Amino acid sequence: MNQLLNLDRIICEFDTALRTLMAKPHSMRPHPDAGVAEATLTEAEKKHVSALMRINHTGEVCAQALYSGQALTARDAATSQTMQQAAQEETEHLAWCQSRIDQLGGHTSLLNPLFYAGSFAMGAIAGALGDKWSLGFLEETENQVGAHLASHLAQLPEADEKSRKVIEQMQIDEAKHADAAKTQGAAQLPLPIRFCMKKLSAVMTSTTYHL
Repeated sequence: MNQLLNLDRIICEFDTALRTLMAKPHSMRPHPDAGVAEATLTEAEKKHVSALMRINHTGEVCAQALYSGQALTARDAATSQTMQQAAQEETEHLAWCQSRIDQLGGHTSLLNPLFYAGSFAMGAIAGALGDKWSLGFLEETENQVGAHLASHLAQLPEADEKSRKVIEQMQIDEAKHADAAKTQGAAQLPLPIRFCMKKLSAVMTSTTYHL
């Protein structure tokens, strides 16, 4: 019976991967920029903002993969539920980012499948280490994402309220995920691991800005 349940979960996670990478994501909530008028931006500004939103989109792909991997190996039902809830909201973030990228005439990253696979593996390993470490990984991830989003807000053209609304709501959600992980007993990750996470994030950011 346990083997059948595990197989069922693996099939579900494979389906999640396909939908994340190939299907058009949908949001249960209204898009944060709904009803906000499009600003007049130069072509250079559109290109830059589109690249920033592409980075955010790939970040959400990574988060979706990370939390799916963690949910698969989490030992506690409450921890698994936390991961699944976070993954659901990351799917909404995917929809918001992709919509904004389309509006700006840009494209999502060609490297998304590679980043998804790597993030899923990292999530599964974190989950296997134990729930407190898995939750610690979630908290640190969300804290780093929040810092990235803050830097992107600072780079937006002043007139671009549509992108600003999207990123600000993402910030709120990511902070909520970090707080939930901390409340459930997240362990603080060792400094070397946090350093490596930042370096990996920097690689993702630099590559997806262009690709």
